[in-house]
Amino acid sequence: MKEYALKYGTNPNQIPARIFMRDGSNLPLEILNGRPGYINFLDALNSWQLVRELKASLKTPASASFKHVSPAGAAIGLPLSETEQRMFFADGVNDSPLACAYARARGTDRLSSFGDWIALSDECDEITARLIKREVSDGIIAPSYSPEALEILRTKRKGNYAVVRIDADYEPESTETRDIFGITFEQGRNDAPVIDVAKYDAPVTVLKDIPESARRDMTLALITLKYTQSNSVCVTKDGQTLGVGAGQQSRLHCVRLACDKADMRILRGHPKILELEFRDDLGRPERDNAIASMTAGNFLSAEEKREFIAKNAGASLGSDAFFPFPDSIERARLSGVKYVAQPGGSIRDDLVIKACDDYGIAMVMTGRRLFHH
Repeated sequence: MKEYALKYGTNPNQIPARIFMRDGSNLPLEILNGRPGYINFLDALNSWQLVRELKASLKTPASASFKHVSPAGAAIGLPLSETEQRMFFADGVNDSPLACAYARARGTDRLSSFGDWIALSDECDEITARLIKREVSDGIIAPSYSPEALEILRTKRKGNYAVVRIDADYEPESTETRDIFGITFEQGRNDAPVIDVAKYDAPVTVLKDIPESARRDMTLALITLKYTQSNSVCVTKDGQTLGVGAGQQSRLHCVRLACDKADMRILRGHPKILELEFRDDLGRPERDNAIASMTAGNFLSAEEKREFIAKNAGASLGSDAFFPFPDSIERARLSGVKYVAQPGGSIRDDLVIKACDDYGIAMVMTGRRLFHH
C-alpha cells in the first residue's frame, strides 16, 4: 500500500490527511483492522521505535502504553508477582512474557493509559490479546499477530479496534524531515545508543556499586525518555516504569511529576489498597479512579506512605538532559531513588553530585542528551 487516507489530521478541521512515503514506495505497515487516525499513527510509530529498541538492548519482549505521543508506561516481559497481578487486574498472564510486559507497562499509570495506543516488540499472542481486550484502548502496533490474537482484537470496539502490522525489518533513511509553518526542517535520525555501557562502571559519585538490575532499569529509563516529549524524566524499577514526567518546561517539575506518579504506583501495592472491596458492577476504569484518589489523598496517612515507599526503595531515575540544580535529587530520594542516569554538563554538576553523595545515591553521567520533539 502506497498511502492511507485518514479521517482528519490532529483536529477534525485539518483535512485532507494521509500517510505516505515521500519517495513513492510502499508503506512499511499495514492496517489489519479499524481506521487509525493521525494521532494514532504518531503514537504507533513512536511507540514501535521504543519497544524495538528495548527488545534489542535488553533481549526481552517489551511493550509500551502511549498517549499523545509520549509513553504512559513501558516495560519488559518479566513475570508478575501475585501482588502485581492484583494491582494490574492481570491474573493468569505469566505464561506469556509479552502479556507480562503489557500488563506492567499499563500498570505504570493506569489513569493516563485509559484509551492508550499499545506497542508490542514481538508477535501478539492469544494471552496478550485477551488481556488487551479487557482494557479500554484505541489501537495496537506489532510486527505480527497470531490468528487467534487477531480474531480477538477484531472484536474490540464493536469491530473498529485499530490493528496495525509493521515490517520488523524496516529501517528509515538516516536523514529525517518535517514541515512546520511551510518551512522544511532536516536532521539526522537520533539512532545513537542512549548510553555507552562502560559508563555504568564509572559513576561520578562516591557510591560506585551499580548492580545489573539497576543498569537494566536505567537503560529502560533512558530508552523510554528517547521517545518521550521533552523535558522528561523517568523512574523505573524491576524492569518497568514507575512514573514518566513528560513535556514540562522545568526540570524540577519533570522530576516532581515522575516521582509523584511513581509514589502512586508504589502505593497501589499497599496492603490497605489491595484489601479494598469494590462492587461487582464497577469496571476497571472506575476502580482505577478510586484507587488513584485514595493513594493521592488521605486514605493512607503521611507516615504510612513514607514507610511503604521507603520499604520499596531502590528505583532508578533517568533524565533526558542535565540537572541544573540539586533540588531534583532532593525530590527523587523521597521516592526511593537510589540510582540516577543523566547527561551531565551543568555548571552546577558538582552540587548535583554532592546531593547524590549526601543521600547515598549512585549517579552516572551519560554525556548524551535525549531531547525528543
